[in-house]
Amino acid sequence: MIDRTPEEWLGYLARAHEAEIPGLRELNRYYDGEQPLKYLHPALLEELGDQLQQVVINWPRLAVDSLEERLDVEGFRYSRDEDADADLWGIWQANGLDEASQQANLDALIMRRSFLIVGTNEEDPEHPLITVESPLQVRADWDPRTRRVRAALKRWHETDLLTGAVRDQHATLYLPNETRWYEQSSPSGWTETARDEHGLGLVPVAPIVNRPRILVPGGRTELADLIPIADAVCKIATDMMVSAEYHAMPRRVAFGFGEEDFQDENGKPVSVWSRIAGRIWATAKTRKDDGVDVIQFPEAQLANFHSTVELLARLLASMGALPPHFLGLSTDNPPSADAIRSSETRLVKRAERRQRSSSGGYEAGMRLALRIRDGVWDPRAASLETLWRDPSTPTFAQKADAVVKLHSAGILPTEQAREDLGYTAVQRERMRQMDASAADRVMGGDLAALLGPKPAVPEPVPVGG
Repeated sequence: MIDRTPEEWLGYLARAHEAEIPGLRELNRYYDGEQPLKYLHPALLEELGDQLQQVVINWPRLAVDSLEERLDVEGFRYSRDEDADADLWGIWQANGLDEASQQANLDALIMRRSFLIVGTNEEDPEHPLITVESPLQVRADWDPRTRRVRAALKRWHETDLLTGAVRDQHATLYLPNETRWYEQSSPSGWTETARDEHGLGLVPVAPIVNRPRILVPGGRTELADLIPIADAVCKIATDMMVSAEYHAMPRRVAFGFGEEDFQDENGKPVSVWSRIAGRIWATAKTRKDDGVDVIQFPEAQLANFHSTVELLARLLASMGALPPHFLGLSTDNPPSADAIRSSETRLVKRAERRQRSSSGGYEAGMRLALRIRDGVWDPRAASLETLWRDPSTPTFAQKADAVVKLHSAGILPTEQAREDLGYTAVQRERMRQMDASAADRVMGGDLAALLGPKPAVPEPVPVGG
């Protein structure tokens, strides 16, 4: 095991983080559609200058969003319990992780991983603080023996909103038994400003890793296979627009004319040497007896670009497990509902895999939250399970029909049937309360039936009547 001092960990993780930031930012640019144009000859770029504007077809965002939209956490439960744990869900909701978990999943898909950092909450001790962190600010180191995080560093800075200048560099070092805070005192030095010796025995940082492997615990980006295809389609689309500018409209050629022959009605020269579409190409006179002639070239067809874009779309659908209709690929006959669901099979399975690999990070974060709140490790938390929404897209009527049949046959209990139908933990709790209220009313009615009608009470007779 590597034995480093906190200062050595700080320097080591800072250098490692600096080395990977350029690659992470490049992946981020591809998701945002801000990647540079590839495969275009530099001479052509120089000739076209400002006339050339890149056409970005943002397939990387489509592929990532199509997968992320199927990754929704709905609760946590202990393995021996049937219902989601309300206590854990309360911690989740108090930290706004309904929204933040979507950001964590998104950053992990794009930039290989994201992080949950868990700490005490001075304002609300019953709900420990859980924050979602970007790999652009956090770097972790894994122990090759235990494959657990043995140290992590978060670095951030404050930016002047008026000038955009960077100021006040900060860092937090997370170790198994202590957390240290630093401020940058010089370009190469840090000054410790605070320390918390928590004694957890674990680093309070839980990674959410995309595509982890045995020797690559930091994961792989979902864009690795899609970036070359995205570069190619942007280049083809840009070429198509250039061709539309130069060749999609008929070109006229004038032989035997000089530039002085082209004038408007006021005698002012008209530029014929411009590269703008629709202008005339002309050749100057060489001898006085040269004849003159004007011809027109037919316009170019752009169908070859269309077929190339379609081929790239099919490749992307295959590599990204996307249904063809996501990319606008269609046939003469509209697909049936069963065919659409069948085409989504690989995407659904990929989403289920991402749910399984991300569950470990969310469960580790919730275990840390319980430990920080209670002061002891809860042994039940070792069997914690993350509950995810079903990533498939069957119609509700079909799913309800299948669940009702299984419930009627006694295969599914009521609570599991409700969970399979996609109701959230909060909705299922409300249903249980409604069931209990209905049962109380029924019991009250049965009791009244057993006791029979109340005996009639005779009206009092007035005295002297």
